[in-house]
Amino acid sequence: MKIALCIKQVPDTSDIKWTENNTIQREGVESIINPYDVYATEFALKLKAQLKNVEITVFTMGPKQAEDMLKKVLAIGCDDAVLISDKKFAGADTYATGLTISKAIRTVLPDFDLIVCGQFAVDGDTAQTGPNIASFLDIPQVTYVKNFISFENNILELTRELEEGIEIVKVSLPAVVCILQDDFEPVRPLINGIKAASKMQVKVCSMADLGLTPEKVGIKGSPTYVSKAFRNISSHNAQKFKMNTQDSVDLLQQKLKNLGVLKDD
Repeated sequence: MKIALCIKQVPDTSDIKWTENNTIQREGVESIINPYDVYATEFALKLKAQLKNVEITVFTMGPKQAEDMLKKVLAIGCDDAVLISDKKFAGADTYATGLTISKAIRTVLPDFDLIVCGQFAVDGDTAQTGPNIASFLDIPQVTYVKNFISFENNILELTRELEEGIEIVKVSLPAVVCILQDDFEPVRPLINGIKAASKMQVKVCSMADLGLTPEKVGIKGSPTYVSKAFRNISSHNAQKFKMNTQDSVDLLQQKLKNLGVLKDD
């Protein structure tokens, strides 16, 4: 089984910056791997551990600094890595991103069997990129996947988490699956894995390598745009007092009485 694992760098939530087009600035900003893509990585590695002849090729779209993230997933057991990087990709919405990643998978791994994505990205929370990839490649998709049950006769059996409960589904490969959080045991890199990953080459794909044009990628290829971006700031007013214990209790009681939570005896 050949797996295309799609992961993403997201800005550290304490260090979000915006571009002039109201999109998130990604280059030169402290970043982490998207948490749901960690679950997707664990899911792919679980398949590799339980099935025979599984190869995992990791894809990410972003600036040059994303190569460090790819090295980390190579260190824990993934086999190859592809960085989809070109300044013309900047500002892409989920539609243009799905198109670009699907082109990269078709170009680098044309005989893929399974594409694994995280269900959400914490910097956008749209849950659209995985389904867009499936749409561009014209293959089935299964979202909100919790766990893997079995694989037989080219059919993958999975569990999905729905509002009504857990659903068991079967899907024929090739397909896209989008992973939710589950009780995956985190895989930690060993020193040999880190050494091996440091020597591995990350393949870089540009717009030209994928046979795309400027009108199809980045902001120009995005049918949606961000009209306004802002940081959500709490409106609660906080006060700080320095006093002894009894005075603190008396003040708290008075505040609660003012709010109508406590009543006078």
